[in-house]
Order: sequence, then C-alpha cells, then structure tokens
Amino acid sequence: MPRPNKSKEHFQYFGSSLEVIRLVVMMCMKYPLSLRNVEDLLFERGIDICHETVRLWWNRLGPMFAAEIRRKWVATLRQHTQWRWHLDEVYVKINGAMHYLWRAVDHEGEVLESYVTKTRDKAAALKFVKKAMKRFSRPKTVVTDGLRSYGAALNEVRNANRQEMGHWLNNRAEDSHQRFRCGGGL
Repeated sequence: MPRPNKSKEHFQYFGSSLEVIRLVVMMCMKYPLSLRNVEDLLFERGIDICHETVRLWWNRLGPMFAAEIRRKWVATLRQHTQWRWHLDEVYVKINGAMHYLWRAVDHEGEVLESYVTKTRDKAAALKFVKKAMKRFSRPKTVVTDGLRSYGAALNEVRNANRQEMGHWLNNRAEDSHQRFRCGGGL
C-alpha cells in the first residue's frame, strides 16, 4: 500500500484546497498585507473566506511553507560554488549586555548565517565558520577584515588560502550591519 503524501495530510482538515491555502499563506508572507486585505483580495477572486481563517492558516501552516522555501533556497545556493563570502562581526547590545553578532554575507548582499557570542576569539570564529560551511558548503573566496581570529579559524578548517583581506573589500558585510549601527536593532 503506497504511503500517503505528507504535504496533503497537513491540509485535509482545513476544508479547502491545497492551492487556495498556499495562495493565502504566500500572500501573507510575500506582501505586507493585513488579514482583512487578504480577505478582500481573495473575495475579488471569488474565494469567500473569513479573516480569522486567514489568521489560522497563517499561524498553522506559515512555518511549514517558510521552512520549505528556506530548504529550496539553501539547495539552490549549494549548487553554486563560485561564491564570495564576506564575514564580519559587530558589537550589539542585547538585553543590556554587549555581545558580538557574527554575519556571513554572500556576493549579492544576502545574509547567509548569523551567530551571537560573548567573545571575539578564535573559538567563536571557528564555531561560526563551521556552522556556515556546514549549511552552505565551502566558498570560493572568503573576504574578511583584519581580525586575526578569522585567519586562525580558516586555517583550522583548511580554507586559509581562500581568504582575502583589504581596506575596502569587506564593504558588503559592513553595509549589512547598518541597521544595527543606526539603532534599528534586531
């Protein structure tokens, strides 16, 4: 007996088709719409549902769709090995305590990985680099600032020959920190 499709099992008790539920949740994810705006847009398409139904579907199935999108995004990123990563850390205050926010940004400016630590040493850099490489594989080039912890961590994972350092090379990672430096916070 064939196993039922797991994705259809999630939707069998919601009283609507998979396509309608996916449309509703994706509208909530992609556009900054209120629940009533989604209800109105769907009514114009001939789908009559309540805004509370939209909220229920968003809360129940939104994380599942987000995980699916994230999985597909990571799979496409893993296929491209000629990436250029920009690694940087910034000092942020979280609940009154100062921490380091480590970030890996790709060549297009997308944040690949974030990691928060209390220290800025080799162990923290090594853990961050291993976490990023486990998820996205090895980059072709790693651009860093002058922090020696990066060199030590990359040397330990045998990727030190791919490291680039320069005065203006790491601007892509620095630009991704603007929200934190201007008081925008997390």
